[in-house]
Amino acid sequence: MFILELGLIGLCIALLPLSWVWVKADDNKFRKLVWLTTFMTLDLVMFGGFTRLTDSGLGCPDWPGCYGTSSPFIAHAQIAAAHLAMPTGPVSMSKAWIEMIHRYFAMAIGVLIIAQTAIAWRARIKRMPLHVSPWWPTALLGLIVVQGVFGAWTVTMKLQPIIVTTHLMLGLTLLGALAWLAARMTPLPAYEPDAARWRAAALIGLALLIAQIALGGWVSTNYAVLACTDFPTCNGAWIPPMDFHHGFHLWRALGMDGNGDVITQDALVAIHWTHRTFAFVVIAYLVGFALKMRRYASLRRPANWVLIVVAIQFLTGLSNIVLQWPLPVAVAHNGGAAILLLLLVVLNFRIACSRPGRAVLLARDTAAV
Repeated sequence: MFILELGLIGLCIALLPLSWVWVKADDNKFRKLVWLTTFMTLDLVMFGGFTRLTDSGLGCPDWPGCYGTSSPFIAHAQIAAAHLAMPTGPVSMSKAWIEMIHRYFAMAIGVLIIAQTAIAWRARIKRMPLHVSPWWPTALLGLIVVQGVFGAWTVTMKLQPIIVTTHLMLGLTLLGALAWLAARMTPLPAYEPDAARWRAAALIGLALLIAQIALGGWVSTNYAVLACTDFPTCNGAWIPPMDFHHGFHLWRALGMDGNGDVITQDALVAIHWTHRTFAFVVIAYLVGFALKMRRYASLRRPANWVLIVVAIQFLTGLSNIVLQWPLPVAVAHNGGAAILLLLLVVLNFRIACSRPGRAVLLARDTAAV
């Protein structure tokens, strides 16, 4: 019964953006729905970071509900008892609400993608000019199911770092796929005859960013943000003592090494130092790439935003160390990484479509819907 209640909560939340899309005067409501789902997914990724950073991942230690109920209100007695038994533990009323709100919005996004899938298949059956394969939203629906499975494992496997990091990366994969679909449904700017030669460079930039986000997720899920307490050195050394073997041993419990012992400080330093050092490579590449993309009128705006967000990422990353990991800054750092991913996906799409006939075709097709 509580699973049905959870589904109804997700449906009710999803009805708000669905109603907004329906009443807005827009010739292409499907495109608006895709963009809205994209931005809601971005919000969900940021709220997922907030959930992790507030140690709320086990605020409800079961899944998909909270102590077998659909709401912390109903589970108030169990939450109070768990908090009384362990006041500094992972369960409290505020943490339970943070965790459940995250799950509610994840279900709402699932409903929105179900709506996209239904609309796309209906258009295919009725031969309506939607100009997008129904297999695309169907694949997104499959992806969100897999994401839900890892969300469940995040709880049942007690925040095991590799599971939590995979959950994060799947969420960002969903965000990137939605951004690509949204870009595809949007009329492209004027054709840039020379931009297509940067396709490989754009893909390299995206790959570097994905690797850096994965390293950042590994830092966060292992709580290694404060393993280095100074900058630009790490604990007073440019190359401090590090244990890469245990730091990057993937299959292990939170706070433990591969042998089941408490993870050492040197292992945490290795995790933090690798993320910090690789960040300079990514920053240098993305700044150089964005400066080159500013030459093209259709790419100038996203390239400018890449430069702005990279600068913000550097400042928030530095502030996490200097200011001892303040929550708002840490959440902003997580959100900045997701926004950078969106921008790199849009740039990759526009560059990939910068060839004769392609931009004109997409603009004409989407305008007709």
